[in-house]
Amino acid sequence: MTHFSTAGEGLELSAPDAQITVKVDASHTAGAYEVFEIDAPRGPTTPPHGTPWPKSYYVLHGRMAVLVSGEIYDMGPGSSITIPPNAIHTFTVHTPSVRFLALSLTDAMGKFFRDLTSAENPYEVAATHGITMEVSS
Repeated sequence: MTHFSTAGEGLELSAPDAQITVKVDASHTAGAYEVFEIDAPRGPTTPPHGTPWPKSYYVLHGRMAVLVSGEIYDMGPGSSITIPPNAIHTFTVHTPSVRFLALSLTDAMGKFFRDLTSAENPYEVAATHGITMEVSS
């Protein structure tokens, strides 16, 4: 199936730390992968966590640091990173905002984002989707 979207098009979803635009839904790829445009402001982000699906980020605008398995990666426009399944990770925005693409295999990330949009308790939604949160010591 051919799918085309222009700038600004796509289903808009909200997370506590970002606005998410679905650019390529799993229904467009027979469930193989999804592409999201993430717009995150500077401020509190999701605590370190692990997702059961692999994903990649590609920065379009702004700067952020991505923490993966204890290592920090400084990312600006044109930078990319791959995050393995279950690797503990999070990001910190260093500019007023950052816009990046998130690519994920299967439809798991999209299902999580959709459930998160209407959630009263994001931690319960995360647990339902097999996401593990790092426990602070």
